[in-house]
Amino acid sequence: MLYQLYETQRALMSPFSEFASAAAKLYSHPLSPFAHSPMAARFSAGLDLMHRLAKDYEKPEFDIRGVDVDGVEVAVQELVPLEKPFCRLLRFKRYTDDPAVLAKMKSQPTVLVVAPLSGHHSTLLRDTVKSLLRDHKVYITDWTDARMVSLDEGPFHLDDYVNYVQEFIRHVGADQAHVISVCQPTVPVLAAISLMASRGEPTPRSMTMMGGPIDARKSPTAVNNLAMNKSHSWFENNVICRVPPNFPGAGRAVYPGFLQHTGFVAMNPDRHLSSHYDYFLDLVRGDDDSAEAHRKFYDEYNAVLDMPAEYYLDTIKTVFQDFALVNGTWTVGHELVRPQDISGTALLTVEGELDDISGAGQTRAAHELCSGIPSSHQYHYDAIGAGHYGIFSGRRWREMVYPEVRSFIAKYDAAPLTASAATSSKRPAARSRSKATT
Repeated sequence: MLYQLYETQRALMSPFSEFASAAAKLYSHPLSPFAHSPMAARFSAGLDLMHRLAKDYEKPEFDIRGVDVDGVEVAVQELVPLEKPFCRLLRFKRYTDDPAVLAKMKSQPTVLVVAPLSGHHSTLLRDTVKSLLRDHKVYITDWTDARMVSLDEGPFHLDDYVNYVQEFIRHVGADQAHVISVCQPTVPVLAAISLMASRGEPTPRSMTMMGGPIDARKSPTAVNNLAMNKSHSWFENNVICRVPPNFPGAGRAVYPGFLQHTGFVAMNPDRHLSSHYDYFLDLVRGDDDSAEAHRKFYDEYNAVLDMPAEYYLDTIKTVFQDFALVNGTWTVGHELVRPQDISGTALLTVEGELDDISGAGQTRAAHELCSGIPSSHQYHYDAIGAGHYGIFSGRRWREMVYPEVRSFIAKYDAAPLTASAATSSKRPAARSRSKATT
């Protein structure tokens, strides 16, 4: 019923949003007589803000058309080499006529970025992809909004997520791939690679885990506390809805994106209120650059997707209530997840000093679990001054985190770690590459 009420409200607000947009132009267009009235700038700014608060936000595009490689602008095209019911594997294929640059691009490492399935679209990692494309061949998981997936495709569980990741790694080429997981997927990615190692399959050359809840017991945040303090049945009875009949996935049980978005906004309401007020002032002052930056951020932030209910509830139970990965009790199918079996994959963990979603130590906990990887091939980096989004997007990502990730990948692409390199399962803690920890 909640989803239906939300859709009704959205349908009612849509005409008002369009009216506010048209009225804002009426007070701002230079050929309109209303644009020359004394309060025109304030009227236009207020109406534009109303339009943005009331509008529906669709999934944005990556919109990466080109990238600089060694001072040469090369073209970028999105390809879909593999498509599953709940996810597409995207490849950002680069093209150039410059023979030297082409030869260099062919020799660069292959990176699979596993994007979160946690409310926002994979385009949230646009900045991550743009940076990586300068020095790597890049693939990314593009998760499908569950309300767009027909019931005929069946359910989607956390186990299915793990299986998808394994299939994508094999498609890219496990023995040559470098896997980067951001936030939520750190747990299923670690499970996927663990299972491959346990079976004796080739595993990626490296895995980089950024801001994820490997061990959610450490420095719990507001997000962790909600998941840990409410019962499994509470989530099932209070946040799971059925998709309304106006979508292809009608009748599918989901955790709606609008509930996730509401929760994120509720964590920092003052910050969002201040941001919208600053946007209003920027419009009044004619500061187009600041206004456009606000639009770009909220076009992404407000675009959300529904998650399959089975996957969401499995994640709550497995990651935040049973702590099955760190307790050694997680089974995928009939196979026990054993991170200690990984020995031929180097490990880098990244945490943000000010991360309010995955607390300090949660991602670094992966090092204790991966006891089969020699300590000399494990690294940890603390991004000073970075919040959750800052470790994969924005200035701190580009200037602080990305150089560390790039160097780590380059090292193990040039000299891959082999399973035989693991000589001991008892090691000191991972070496830190940040001045914040010693």
